[in-house]
Amino acid sequence: MYKLDRTAFKIQSFEQAAKSKIFWLQKTPSERFQAAWYLICAAYNIDYINPLKLDKTKIYLQKNE
Repeated sequence: MYKLDRTAFKIQSFEQAAKSKIFWLQKTPSERFQAAWYLICAAYNIDYINPLKLDKTKIYLQKNE
């Protein structure tokens, strides 16, 4: 059904991975969220600036009894 595209990844050393982690930890939470949102939009073909709105008519709340 689904197959992993191994060409989308690159092999890196432990040092390169550590530098990447340090780079992202130096960013503010807002910058990290924006980067994550960009990747999500790219993966699911969503407009980055004008995302789809949540259809709130489909949400049902259950009463706690």
